[in-house]
Amino acid sequence: MIGLVTDSNAQLPAELAERYGVEVVPLTVTIDGESFLEGVDLDADAFYRRFEEGRRPEVSTSQPSPGAFARAFRALADRGADHILSVHIGSAVSGTVNSARLGAEAAAVPVRVVDTGTVSFGVACCVWEAGEALAAGASLEEAARVAEQVGAGVGTVFTVGALDLARAGGRLAAPAGDDPAGAEPVAVLTMAGGEMKVVGRAADLDGAVEAMAAHILAAGPSLRVGVGVADAAGAALSQALEQRLAGAPAVREVVRYRIGPSVGAHTGPGTAGAFFYPSR
Repeated sequence: MIGLVTDSNAQLPAELAERYGVEVVPLTVTIDGESFLEGVDLDADAFYRRFEEGRRPEVSTSQPSPGAFARAFRALADRGADHILSVHIGSAVSGTVNSARLGAEAAAVPVRVVDTGTVSFGVACCVWEAGEALAAGASLEEAARVAEQVGAGVGTVFTVGALDLARAGGRLAAPAGDDPAGAEPVAVLTMAGGEMKVVGRAADLDGAVEAMAAHILAAGPSLRVGVGVADAAGAALSQALEQRLAGAPAVREVVRYRIGPSVGAHTGPGTAGAFFYPSR
């Protein structure tokens, strides 16, 4: 049996964690000097409540300790794993991969650590396809190569202006004195070469959905897609995007995920978007 491990920055939904039996090792999120384990004693709802009424808390994140990984590897070995694939956030932005490698030194079974080179649900995409490969009978090294290939080619598209778009389209009431018709278009963004780039601009939610869907569907056939939302401000956009993609012939499967604390620390409330990749 080959066990799977990832870190909480992957934003892996319970649906996929249960499907492939994944152990998730939490990052630490510190808010105004108070530290929490992501997904253990701090969930997305509690995190975004810290931003209510215009508050801007001081937030930072840190990688799990080698000991936390050693415990996860031990748990999988105790459940019968004789090899482990450990798939993580890119080393260019986090020390998580290094912690996993140090934790693997004490493991009772061989551990193959994958530096995906990506972040957030992009890491989950690597776990997703590696899990599919393992279910189909792949070896440890074959599944590791699958994860690395997905990490190199995974795409993303998102906006941090979902609330403004919903108001402009009439789906939410605008604040008193606000004129949605006169609002500036909201940028639809992607990440390329470590930098954010604009792939479109939208004056309302429907325009954003079309711009995001076009960017995703251009990636080719047999796509697996994760549609994510931070908080209620992005719910209308994420739901509309999911509906738009669910009927597309090029899309093989869509899952939902929450943009949790370790990602929301950098994107903030009102974010919605998707990660996607061509599945084998």
